[in-house]
Amino acid sequence: MSSAAHESTARAILYAFLANLGIAITKSWAAWLTGSGSMLAEAIHSYADTGNQVLLYLGLKQSSRAPDEKHPLGYGKQSYFWSFIVAMLLFSIGGLFSVYEGLHKLESPEPLSQIWIALIVLGVAIILETFSLLGCLREIRQMRRNRPFRDWLRHTRHSALVVVLGEDIAALLGLVLAFVFLSLAAVTGNPVYDAIGSMSIGAILVVISVLLSVRVRSLLVGQSADPEIRDVIDSIIRETPEIERVFKTITMQFGPDTMLAAKIQLRPEVSLTDAVAIINGLERRLKEEVAGLRWCFVEPDVSD
Repeated sequence: MSSAAHESTARAILYAFLANLGIAITKSWAAWLTGSGSMLAEAIHSYADTGNQVLLYLGLKQSSRAPDEKHPLGYGKQSYFWSFIVAMLLFSIGGLFSVYEGLHKLESPEPLSQIWIALIVLGVAIILETFSLLGCLREIRQMRRNRPFRDWLRHTRHSALVVVLGEDIAALLGLVLAFVFLSLAAVTGNPVYDAIGSMSIGAILVVISVLLSVRVRSLLVGQSADPEIRDVIDSIIRETPEIERVFKTITMQFGPDTMLAAKIQLRPEVSLTDAVAIINGLERRLKEEVAGLRWCFVEPDVSD
């Protein structure tokens, strides 16, 4: 992860943290006044998201630590670990609690009071969460440049930014659902709609958390570099005139850093001394032109 990408991710986390903290406090106040299960579910969700941003930032900072004797390839996967933890918290604290609260309200419905307060809070929260989502999308747009959004989302290795995006989308959908079902409860006078709203919010959170978990799992287990990075690496190696054949290139992503191992065949007329100079020059060029390429191992051979 380049310095610019690191800053973009940190800004997206900050936007989400500030929005979620403010929203959580106002939702708690509204839930206490109205007795709304949907509002309580939303408040718990926002508190969970606020804590999640702290964990994502922790992972972002830890992933930038320098390699040491025990971790010669660095701490890059810390960001994947904390992103996975956040996805699990979104599933448990956010999703399952909301479903539980909805079921509880469905079995023991309670009359709601001063629903207009909750609707005003939800309306303000929708605006704040929209700004948070737009801020996240702006940072993603700067990072992906002209790359299609769906292609970036499918292949990006910036797990923290993907999790922030998923949280923002889940939060906005949850707010809209809470607003709709509370409005129905206010119009009909039936608190069952409030319980249904809470369960719907929980279902949304569970689905998104599962999708995020699956997305981060592959990175946590070990995944190659972004296809764009691999294309640049292969292009640079093949452009080297002294290289006759490229047997294999293997990349591995470690958070902000990329590792490359390549096996090549040099032309027969290249001497041993020249081969050393060519490989050293190739490794320097790769590190200069490929952002985040930290380790580069090029092996000359005559067969795969």
